[in-house]
Amino acid sequence: MAALELGANEVLVRILAAPINPADLNVIEGTYGELPSLPCTIGNEGVGVVERVGSSVVGFAAGQTVLPLAFGTWAEQMLVPTEALVALPEGLDPLQAAMLTVNPATAWRMLHDFIPLQPGDWIVQNAANSGVGRAVIQLAKALGLRTLNVVRRAELIGELLQMGADVVVTEDADLRSEASALCGGVLPKLALNAVGGASALNVANALGVGSPHVTYGAMGRQPLKIPNGLLIFKNICFRGFWLRRWKETASLAEVRSTYETLAAYLAAGVLHTPIHRVFPIEEALEAIAEASQEKRTGKVLLRM
Repeated sequence: MAALELGANEVLVRILAAPINPADLNVIEGTYGELPSLPCTIGNEGVGVVERVGSSVVGFAAGQTVLPLAFGTWAEQMLVPTEALVALPEGLDPLQAAMLTVNPATAWRMLHDFIPLQPGDWIVQNAANSGVGRAVIQLAKALGLRTLNVVRRAELIGELLQMGADVVVTEDADLRSEASALCGGVLPKLALNAVGGASALNVANALGVGSPHVTYGAMGRQPLKIPNGLLIFKNICFRGFWLRRWKETASLAEVRSTYETLAAYLAAGVLHTPIHRVFPIEEALEAIAEASQEKRTGKVLLRM
């Protein structure tokens, strides 16, 4: 392997593992909202170990485990500027750490950035068995929040309840009429939507007056149609969230604080992401095909 030329403020990171996320597949398909210039290396999260540091680098040293907050993690090595690195505590499972950057961070920011939530408050979400959905359940439980979760398949209900979900229903539930009873006489203060279409409207109908409805995905590939009544009579606030935009606009201190907090939750056993299968990087094409299949039991990862 040819040696990478190290800049003064850069760190050479040896990647240990990286997951294959839906956004990665969308980039490959050419359907993602923003596409990189070609040629490029895919991968928007992973975990690695510092190999060498540039002459001006402070705070990082060879042997440290790090999160590279940069695109291109499907590689054996990558050059990362120090402002796109977060140091991790030693002893973390590298496969779990490799999945810390995207889904847990998306869940954490959505639980904090749209409305002040207090212990006991309810959140409603669809796609509750997704990577973000599972992170929402686990983090909400740790924060004392309660979750009303919507899934497509009834066989997922028991698994999510065991994980810490308070209530799990299928898409057949009419949340406009059932949410109050399901949530003990109150209505959720935050809705998280990763599906769109009728599912997005269903969770919107569960909300209390003045609550935010946050869209972060579009798995159903259907637009969100907003009835006038939700705006006029309930003053529901429809927002969007994209983690990359947050990382671009947040301060470095806030970004690092978020990931250090999530790493602490991971170390404490609060966060855990199911793994479907791990492929060596040499079998990347097979791994992509596997990650493209529906009804998997967890993430597909590449091990470098």
